Amino acid sequence: MAQKIKNILVSQPQPVDFEKSPYGELAKKYNLVFEFNKFFRIEGICSSDFRKEKIYLLEYTAVIFSSKNAVDNYFRLAKELRLEIPDEMKYFCFNESVAYYLQKYIQFRKRKIFFGKEDIMSLLDIMKKHKTEKFLFPCADNHKDTLPALLDEAKFDYCKAVMYKTVPNDLSNIDLKQYDMLVFFSPTGIQSLRLNFPDFEQGNIIIAAMGSTTTQAVIDANLTLNISAPTKTSPSITSAIDEYLQKINKK
Repeated sequence: MAQKIKNILVSQPQPVDFEKSPYGELAKKYNLVFEFNKFFRIEGICSSDFRKEKIYLLEYTAVIFSSKNAVDNYFRLAKELRLEIPDEMKYFCFNESVAYYLQKYIQFRKRKIFFGKEDIMSLLDIMKKHKTEKFLFPCADNHKDTLPALLDEAKFDYCKAVMYKTVPNDLSNIDLKQYDMLVFFSPTGIQSLRLNFPDFEQGNIIIAAMGSTTTQAVIDANLTLNISAPTKTSPSITSAIDEYLQKINKK
């Protein structure tokens, strides 16, 4: 007999409009109960610790932003260090969403802002047209090495600057045994699981993971990976869950 899936814990904040989100649609379709609890939080590196990196923001003529967290912490540190970012600074963003988020700190039209099409290679192609710039890459303490490896290969003049870190949240108020499925989006989520629940035994709990690094983190933690995305048939974690539930319901 196929296992009945009812209660699902998602390790990220709840969507603003849950009912209209893919989660809301899944809940209606399969009579599921979703709960959302972020397993970790972002903390900015304080200016005194950043100074120890001996990185001087104004030495760089361009900045690479991979996320809104990177944007926030770059301008936060500039303010704490009492630095005025020059008008001619160039900004290279992973996607359009991050690019437009810059409006929170600068006049969008007065600056030189470039962005890729949701993939690193498209951004890299743009950056190659500005090869003479000196790039700064604000990142987290556990950043992926994909972009730095590509920048090294293309011989860009750049520097990584750790400006924020991921810190596990206290999850002691959660009883994992009440959930039939846990959904993860980053290796940090898996680390938080292990830190908060060192005696965790998966048993019949289904584990879903989004992204190759998260998938690998599940495997490295000696857990059974039941659902993964993206795949050719399921580009998102919600579509992967949908596909999984369809299969077990047929059984």
